[in-house]
Amino acid sequence: MIRFEHVTKRFGDKLVLDDVSCEIQAGETFVIVGLSGAGKSVSIRHMVRLLTPEQGRVWVGDDCISEATGRPLERILARFGVLFQGAALLQWLNVEDNVCLPLRQKTRLPDAEIRQRAADMLRLVGLEGVGDRMPADISGGMRKRVGLARAIVTQPEIILYDEPTSGLDPMISRQIDLLIDDLRRRLGVTSVVVTHDLYSALQIGSRVAMLHEGRFVVCAPPEEFIASPHPVVRNFLRAQGIVTLQDVHQAFAK
Repeated sequence: MIRFEHVTKRFGDKLVLDDVSCEIQAGETFVIVGLSGAGKSVSIRHMVRLLTPEQGRVWVGDDCISEATGRPLERILARFGVLFQGAALLQWLNVEDNVCLPLRQKTRLPDAEIRQRAADMLRLVGLEGVGDRMPADISGGMRKRVGLARAIVTQPEIILYDEPTSGLDPMISRQIDLLIDDLRRRLGVTSVVVTHDLYSALQIGSRVAMLHEGRFVVCAPPEEFIASPHPVVRNFLRAQGIVTLQDVHQAFAK
C-alpha cells in the first residue's frame, strides 16, 4: 500500500531519515514511535508529499507520490485523510462547516448531500448534534474527533494520524485510540499513526516501528516489539512502565 525505498531526508546538517525502507500493508494499523525529534512526523509528511526525499522514493500502491505532479498527484492525495496533531480546525467555522470543507473544496456535490455526509461522519465519531458549535466551545478531545470526522468525510483509503492523543488526558486518549481501531474495522482503511505513547501504539497497532537516529530499528507486531532485545526499545518500554502486553491491556481496561 505505502512503500519507502531508501528514503533519505536532511534539514540542514541534521540527518532525519537515513536510507529508510519499509512497506505498510493495506488494512493494517502501522504505528511509528520514537523520541521527540526522531523524525516520526517527517516520515508521514513524505506520504502526502508535504516533504520530498533528497534520495529514494515513496510509493502509494503503484504510484510514486514523491515524483508525481499535477493531476496524478491530486489523484494520489485523494486517497488520504489526515488528522493533524492539533486537529487544525478553522476557528471561524462551526463544527459542521469544518467537516464539510474537504467536500466543498474537492467535489461538486449538492450542499444538502455534503451536510448529510458531515452529519453522518460526526455521528460515526460520537459527536451527533454538535455541528452548530464553534471549535473554541468544545473540549480538546472533541476537537480531535471533529478533525477525524473531517479526515474521513471524503471516504479515504488511508488515514494518517499525527500524534492523535497529544495533549489529552489518559481517559480521553484511550477513547481516541478505541475510535481509531473502530474506524479501521468499520471502514476497512489503512491507518498510519505517529505517537510517543507506547500504550496507544501497542494497543491499536498491527505493527509498531521504532524510529531511532533516522532508521527503523525494530518493526514488529506488539508481542514481538515488547520482546525485542534492542536496547533502544528496552529503554523506551522501561520509561513508560511497560513489561508485558498485559500491562497495556490493563491500562485500557481501567
